Amino acid sequence: FPFPYTPYRIQERFMEALYDALERGRVGIFESPTGTGKSLSLICGALSWLRDFEEKKKQEEAKLLALDDSKQEEKKETASTVPRCSESKDGAGEPDWVTAFVQKKEERDMVDRLKEEQIRRKKREDRLEQIRHNVQLKYAAKRKRSEEDETKRLLRLSKEVLSEGAGVDVVEQLDHNEEELILADYESDEEKKVVSGLEEDDDDLEEEHVTKIYYCSRTHSQLSQFVREVQKSPFGKDTRLVSLGSRQNLCVNEEVRRLGALQLINDRCTEMQKNKHEKKSNEENEGKKRRVSRAVCPFYSYEQMQFLRDEVLVEVKDIEQLVALGRETKACPYYGSRYAIPAAQLVVLPYQMLLHEPTRSAAGIKLKDQIVIIDEAHNLIDTITCIHSAEVSGSQLCCAHSQLLQYMERYRKRLKAKNLMYIKQILYLLERFVAMLGGNVNQNPSCQAVSQTGTVLKSINDFLFQSQIDNINLFKVQRYCEKSLISRKLFGFVERYGGPATAVKTNKENQKLAGLQNFLLTLQQGSDKEGDPPVETENDQLRAASPLMQIEGFLSALTNANQDGRVILNRQGTVGQSSLKFLLLNPAVHFAKVVEECRAVIIAGGTMQPVADFREQLLSCAGVDPSHIVEFSCGHVIPPENILPIILCSGPSNQQLEFTYQTRDLPQMMDETGRILCNLCNVVPGGVVCFFPSYEYEKQVYTHWEKTGLLTRLATKKKIFQEPKKANQVEQVLVEYAKCIKRCSQAGGQLTGALLLSVVGGKMSEGINFSDDLGRCVIMVGMPYPNIKSPELQEKMTWLDKTMPRAAGQAPSKVLIENLCMKAVNQSIGRAIRHQKDFASILLLDHRYARPAIFNKLPQWIRERTQVKPAFGAAFAELRKVRTCTLCTD
Repeated sequence: FPFPYTPYRIQERFMEALYDALERGRVGIFESPTGTGKSLSLICGALSWLRDFEEKKKQEEAKLLALDDSKQEEKKETASTVPRCSESKDGAGEPDWVTAFVQKKEERDMVDRLKEEQIRRKKREDRLEQIRHNVQLKYAAKRKRSEEDETKRLLRLSKEVLSEGAGVDVVEQLDHNEEELILADYESDEEKKVVSGLEEDDDDLEEEHVTKIYYCSRTHSQLSQFVREVQKSPFGKDTRLVSLGSRQNLCVNEEVRRLGALQLINDRCTEMQKNKHEKKSNEENEGKKRRVSRAVCPFYSYEQMQFLRDEVLVEVKDIEQLVALGRETKACPYYGSRYAIPAAQLVVLPYQMLLHEPTRSAAGIKLKDQIVIIDEAHNLIDTITCIHSAEVSGSQLCCAHSQLLQYMERYRKRLKAKNLMYIKQILYLLERFVAMLGGNVNQNPSCQAVSQTGTVLKSINDFLFQSQIDNINLFKVQRYCEKSLISRKLFGFVERYGGPATAVKTNKENQKLAGLQNFLLTLQQGSDKEGDPPVETENDQLRAASPLMQIEGFLSALTNANQDGRVILNRQGTVGQSSLKFLLLNPAVHFAKVVEECRAVIIAGGTMQPVADFREQLLSCAGVDPSHIVEFSCGHVIPPENILPIILCSGPSNQQLEFTYQTRDLPQMMDETGRILCNLCNVVPGGVVCFFPSYEYEKQVYTHWEKTGLLTRLATKKKIFQEPKKANQVEQVLVEYAKCIKRCSQAGGQLTGALLLSVVGGKMSEGINFSDDLGRCVIMVGMPYPNIKSPELQEKMTWLDKTMPRAAGQAPSKVLIENLCMKAVNQSIGRAIRHQKDFASILLLDHRYARPAIFNKLPQWIRERTQVKPAFGAAFAELRKVRTCTLCTD
């Protein structure tokens, strides 16, 4: 395998296993700890296979074409000399000549197809080679763009000059702009072809998808990091790579970007494209009739996007470089990158684009016979569940109803019958949803108390019948929302008339809008009284601005099969605080299509243990044959002495460590935890990261230590930091934590570093590197079992017990709880060792970790080095040994 340096033996084994899985078309679960060069192994293993596959394919094509040429020659030579054979019949009763004719036609079709493909490939390669070596082409394209910009500027100036003195017309034009809010005619059941928006025909559009690798990861930064690894690899120069992302990440139109929320950006972008096509058809058809000027996107230029596509394929670029190129070339990176998909060999994209079928098809992603690699896949099941679940609050439902009713009243005379029919259906649905929460859409949801509070779970069918909406075709309503862009129109309407500060003329029509303004104002006042601080401002902004967008997601979720999900009615205090939530129970239904279509699927991660969830809940349920599943797990590249995992069963005062819900709140348990930390902070240099099961428990322990004075004792050796709840504060805390450790290591003195109190499943348990001095010891306080009283989890447990077989005598629900707990533990303790020369100790504070069922769910490379210590003294002696060794190496 080509590699930028001499690979570790475990990297060679990883690449061999990966190559074999791709060659045999398997579903692989690959585990390689962080710090072992997993990304490079994936790149070099997968691209080596792709290179060999393409070479074999070319050789086979060449053989077929050569064979065809020789047959043609033979045919010419023998045509005049061979006498006609007497007619005979084959086993199927067809004459020989018919069978031969059909066979020859199939062969000819295949050869013709291969020849066409070769021509296309040659054309593409020549074009890319030309761009790669011909700088003049780039300058010519840039010059042409400058000329176009100048022409547009002069045209605009001319129009401004002509419109001077025509004040009345300008005012009239502004009024006419309200036309944008009117829904276009809708033909409900006719599946029209989606307008591609291309201004000219081009052979490239018909380009077939070459065999490629789709690489997915969780976050934008992880994808950028992967692309940088590709750039550094031996394949960096020759690989045609394209990075895909959402419009939020790729849009270069500042007017659209300013909308902030993803759904608003999506709708605005789609509408601007639609305006472009309408404008074109109107210019052709309308003649002298005056039309309203509607905004079109200046970056949506076919010619420039084709140029951007070629630039993307010539050289590997990450998303930041793609956006910069889009701004420079005045071409849309979002659509330009999509045009590059067919010819690309490696497509890098976020989870959501691949795992959500409508998004996948909208992006032009075809999985048939392709390779999919899902990295950072430890949360894959949860990710699929979240993507396909949806929640709406009572206040959103009431707000959407009020907005839509006002919209219908204002434009009733302008709307066609089909539009009115669907709007009335949506209004009825909203009315029934609020009724299910025990409220009335015509009253302020913040002032309506709910008589029967609590949480109720219903099957989809039961929910549809009880809410009396089973007679409405939700598939049609969903399609209408999607095609008509009603949520975008409604958002524009609210933007114009919904704000209390907006000046609205007091004519007869506009007086009707006072109700909407007053309603939105009371909603705002009602929510202010609650006093809950906002957690995610972007989501809040979206909910306030366009609740119908959220509701569309819920309607879509209700179209799932009855057995695969549940509807949760959560009635709390007021109707506004109550909510409806769709919970997906069977993520395999959405993953099955990926597995069915692809040639091979690789699920990879640094910590995949326990893997039983992937095998049973995801792959078996998706119909994957167990013999087609390959598992690969490798150890770490660090020497055994660089890691010291200890399961500690009791503390310094012999208090048994068992952090159950019943015992963890006891003062003696919190005191014992504090004593352990005090002792550790005395001997461990640099940074110590301590994980608690929840924010509530971390706060409770911190408060108790403050009262007892233990916090002051801890602070003499380590400066104490706490994980913030808000995501935007995490970076600041980490920077301060790192600065403190660096300062202490350089200055010496009594303060030896810092102690970071973190939370399992929080902002610092995933994706954060506590390498070197930032994490010399990681402590896990108790076992972070999920809250089994949660209705969602209880329903999932019931569903598993009904549908899954018992494993080794254990109920599937019990296995799920243990697996969720250990997945969280493994992610948290894996934060410490991040490269070959790193070293750290890991302390698991709870005797239950020593139980075989739990112990075996630790990652293999940690498990085989773990020591179980019944008493604190022996564990402390081991930690002192590590301290002595590190002082020697220092």
